[in-house]
Parts: sequence; C-alpha cells; structure tokens
Amino acid sequence: MKYHAIDRELFSTNRAKFTAQMKPNSVAIFNSNDIYPISADSTLPFAQHRDIFYLSGADQEESILLLFPDAPYAHLREILFLRETNEHIAIWEGEKLTKERAFEVSGIRSVIWLQDFQKTLKEVMAYADTIYINTNEHYRASVETQTREDRFIKWWKETYPAHKVEKSNPILQRLRSVKESQEIALMQTACDITEKGIRRILNFVKPGVMEYEIEAEFAHEFLRNRSKGFAYTPIIASGANANVLHYIENNQECKAGDLLLLDVGAEYANYSSDLSRTIPVSGRFTERQRAVYNAVLKVKNEATKLLVPGTLWKEYHVEVGKIMTSELLGLGLLDKADVQNEDPAWPAYKKYFMHGTSHHLGLDTHDYGLLYEPMQPNMVFTVEPGIYIPAEGFGIRLEDDVVIQKSGAPFNLMRNIPIEAEEIEQLMNEN
Repeated sequence: MKYHAIDRELFSTNRAKFTAQMKPNSVAIFNSNDIYPISADSTLPFAQHRDIFYLSGADQEESILLLFPDAPYAHLREILFLRETNEHIAIWEGEKLTKERAFEVSGIRSVIWLQDFQKTLKEVMAYADTIYINTNEHYRASVETQTREDRFIKWWKETYPAHKVEKSNPILQRLRSVKESQEIALMQTACDITEKGIRRILNFVKPGVMEYEIEAEFAHEFLRNRSKGFAYTPIIASGANANVLHYIENNQECKAGDLLLLDVGAEYANYSSDLSRTIPVSGRFTERQRAVYNAVLKVKNEATKLLVPGTLWKEYHVEVGKIMTSELLGLGLLDKADVQNEDPAWPAYKKYFMHGTSHHLGLDTHDYGLLYEPMQPNMVFTVEPGIYIPAEGFGIRLEDDVVIQKSGAPFNLMRNIPIEAEEIEQLMNEN
C-alpha cells in the first residue's frame, strides 16, 4: 500500500463499537471485494470493500472477517481469514499479509488461512443462533454485478437454513457516519493532497490546454503524495461541459474566456476527499462570471453554517433552496413570478441548481449515513452548491468538505484551498 501504516487501535475501536450493537449469541461475517476481470487475463485494480477495511484494516483480496463476541472460546471471537501466502505468490503478485503482519495491521490475534474457513465456520455456527449478513443498502446503490458477499450469503443460507438472520448494514450506517479522530486525520491528509493538486493546476491551466492534460496533472500530484489516485472519476469540464453534472469525458480543449469546472478529489488510505472549484481559463473572470461565482460562494458559506448537530438533512436542503432562490433573483435568472408560481415538488431554483447540496463523506465518496436521523458531531459532509446556465455557456460549482462540531461552525478540511475569486486570479497570474 502507498499510504503510511494506520494505528491498529482504530480498527479495534471500530470492531468494539460494532459488536456492542450485535444481538446475543450472534456472528457477523464480512467479505473482501472480488478482483473484477476485464477480458483475457486483465483485471481492474483491486479496491477493498470498505466495511471489512473499516473493521479490520485488511486491504487485500480474498479476506474474510468473522466477529462472534459471545463465542465460548476466545480464539473464535475475532477471526481474520486470509489467503495463505508463499514464496511463489510473493514473486508473482508481491507481498501478502502473513499472520504476524495481519495482527500488526488489525489487532486481531486469531488469523486463519482461508482454506480452513468452512471448517471453522461449522464450529462457530454450532454455537451461534444468529448471523449478521452484510447487504448493500446505501440509498444510492445500484449494483447489477454479483459480489463476493452476495455469493457468500447465498451459500450460507443454503448451508445453515435454521439460523436467524440480521443485517449489519443499519449498524454500519450509523457507526461509519460518525468519524473517529484518526479517520478525520486520514481525510485531512486526502484533502491536503487534493490541495497540492489544485495549486499545481492553477499554474498550468491556460487557453489551448486539453481537459485530459489537466486530469494528468492531478493524477501526477496525487500519486507522488502516496494516494492511489482519484477518489472518484474526475470531472474536468470546460465551457458548456460544466452543465453536464457528471461529465467525465475530459477530452475537450479549454478555450479563452471560458470557465473550467473541476470536481476532483484524492483518496488516501481508502478515505475520500471531494472538491469542486471553478476557475477562468484565461486567468480572469468576466464581470458576469464573477457575479455568478460570488453568488455560489455565498450560498456555500451560508449553507455551511447550517451544518450543526440536530440538523435534519431534508430540512437543511429546503433552507439552502431558499438561500439559492434569493441569489438567483439577484442575478436576474429568476423573477418573483417564477417563485410565486413554482411547483413545490420542483422549486423554481431547481432550473439552475438541480442537485443536492451535501452528502456524507468518508471511506466512500457518498458515504454511509442515515439521512432521516439528525446530524451529529464528527460527521463529515460535502457542501457543494452550483449554478448552471446553459444559455450563457458555463456552470459554476464550489465544494468543500467539513466536519460537524459539538458547537459552532463546522471545521473545513479544505480551509487552505483557494476559493475566493481574487485569490484564484492572483495564483493563476503569478508567472
């Protein structure tokens, strides 16, 4: 792994929080992700399932975590199953976790080779009444591929039909949404790497540069700072491309006078950052571009103040809509009649700002979190309003990542990344 070693105490703490929520005499099982094939003998780069990483720190394929806090024997209470490594694997694939190294990473003393999983599970199931299965219930999830977890659940139900079933996901939704201090520090590192990327490209962007060249500059800076790369597919959208919310082609020329919308973030140790900035290709905003830019910035700043303990996600977005409506009226994009005659299900401001303002952030870019429960300290949210004007050939989005505090304004993990129009212009014109 490129990232520095993480203190195993984080994963021990996470396991303790999870097992405290389990029903008596129950076992929970978590599988790693598959390595997905492309064709022939090619595969996609491996990305670990965030749940097993959150609970163990194990960051390799063919891993299984078993938690059984009420087991009659200590060695069955926490078990990490790993593919047995050997000299051949080390030569062809690189170093894998040994039993000793797995303990150093995870804090789990009972490490068993994967070939003994079914035998061990048979003993465990003789003692347990209930199993927690790990289904994906994220509100944005849309998965067509059968996962390693899916295959395990199917096999387990056929093999042990007499046991009761519970779901681990509701527990994880709550636990993962509230970050430990070590997690916030890892996310700060991801944001700091993103800052290095944005400062690099502010001295690089000019008329004639291709969007993919800018993407390459980000990738270079991220990788040289111990990131695996982008936390999500980057958006490098010049001119009218910014009005396509998930534009990812990144294959057009940046032209003089256009704006460039950047939605990029580095990952670090599997934790995400999520940044949006909009900059002028020629190094200077026009008067109109600056007016819209400052309106978006004002909405972002006012929205950030609303992210406090007790806030409900749905009500928060209603309030942000009111702030955005005021700014759109000031820009002449809406008039009073538009607002008076709006459809409550799709308010007038949605014509220019059609997406949400915030989402949970963490091990996933759209991280776990139950949106119907009040916000809590140490939850991390994005704040990302935008105004998109196809008729004028540009769109503007600004986004920071913030940590909710016990009192006062959220803590901005991207506080050092330039965002004021004047500072962006200054940095772009230093050379």
